[in-house]
Amino acid sequence: MPAAKPYRRRLGLTVLGVVLVTLGAPLPAHSAVPLTQVSADPYSDAQGQHQTEVEPDTLAWGRTIVSAFLVGRVANGGASNIGWARSADAGATWQHGFLPATTPNTDGPWTKVTDPVVAFSLRHNTWQISFIGITGTTGTHVLTSRSTNGGVTWSPPITVASGIGAVDKNWMVCDNNAASPFRGTCHTTFSNQTGNAWRIRAVRSSDGGSSWSAPVTPAGNPGGFTGSAIVRPDGAVVVAYLTADQQVVRSFRSTDGGASWGAPVTVDSVQDNVRHHVAPAPFRDWVLPSIDVDRTGRVYVSWSSCRFRVGCATNDIVISESVTGQAWLAPYRVPLDPIVGVHDHYLPGLAVAAGSGGNTARLALTYYYLHTATCVADCRANVAFASSVNGGLTWSRPTHVAAMSLARFPTATGGRMIADYISTSIVGRRAHTIVPVARPPAGQQAFDVDMYHPTGGLPVTGGPIPSI
Repeated sequence: MPAAKPYRRRLGLTVLGVVLVTLGAPLPAHSAVPLTQVSADPYSDAQGQHQTEVEPDTLAWGRTIVSAFLVGRVANGGASNIGWARSADAGATWQHGFLPATTPNTDGPWTKVTDPVVAFSLRHNTWQISFIGITGTTGTHVLTSRSTNGGVTWSPPITVASGIGAVDKNWMVCDNNAASPFRGTCHTTFSNQTGNAWRIRAVRSSDGGSSWSAPVTPAGNPGGFTGSAIVRPDGAVVVAYLTADQQVVRSFRSTDGGASWGAPVTVDSVQDNVRHHVAPAPFRDWVLPSIDVDRTGRVYVSWSSCRFRVGCATNDIVISESVTGQAWLAPYRVPLDPIVGVHDHYLPGLAVAAGSGGNTARLALTYYYLHTATCVADCRANVAFASSVNGGLTWSRPTHVAAMSLARFPTATGGRMIADYISTSIVGRRAHTIVPVARPPAGQQAFDVDMYHPTGGLPVTGGPIPSI
């Protein structure tokens, strides 16, 4: 097993395999809000680009927040391991570590791992991190690691699906709704290569992820890559996805607890340079949708689109809504900057506050943007945040979180890799996100990309009505 590098001094001491993050450590000079570092890449295996951490997902339940992300991004796909960070006090303090028995770094059987997603089953008091195990260069196993102590320790991976060919782009969600007849059921969707096509499959678990059903094919045999999924209060599961040609955002749903799935419906087109501006910068840009639901069952889906810009010159972040998750309204733009502005927006992570709904639904949005849509060599990537307290009718002015050079992120197929998705979670009146921030590397290091949390979270206030 390759030796792990010691943790850099910005982190605290390791106790029983868990790292306690030291608050008040030096912050990136380019941060616009206070940031707390919650993890760092400790590995040195030859396949990974070290030190890098990218592609975070985050989920909150009560005051507990759990995040999972790639550690040591490999240029041709996957990573050296999956990292995790958790807070039991609404983001005030953090612990972190790395999943066991995954790759050779932790005496595991897979060459690489990828696509971490966090889920929680209230009925079983079990957190899960879903991910893909890669053999050679191909994803071969959909896996999950479980925690029954609030994310402090994690089990070796449990197989969710395997033996069906190449797999990719998994997503997991659990039904925690008190009124749902399927409460306690967890659902995982993933892409499965059939011939030359990627088709979406679904499996379910009724025991907190200990065992999983055989894969089910949704009606219409949809092809594509799962963005994310939610469960409505009545137990209906809605999955948003990007078609295999990456030109359309669609969704499908199950109303019987995942026993069967309906045919897909179109949310909107994301046709290259017609409805979605393809960045000229060397930037990996997947239009994977981000989805959440309010207490009334209204579903919100967000992605990047140029449909409101003249000549498809730049992308906005847009949102479409559905009362049932079956028929979608025309999308609207989130007014993050003037409609004639030069910023190019990507990677939305959308959240809706639990218990809020209708015209008082509290929405939070984390996203990245390039400082100009025409940059090629000298590109600055920025991460920012905005919120709404009236169901998306009006939005606060954006809070700038951090700025960094795009060239400081690791390489990947399609360009520099920040993530294929990010996420946001709301606890009370504050939003929490874990994001990769790239610092200038020190010494002989090629990279310095770690996971950071906006210290204390970001207020979900709505702010004044924008005049842009």
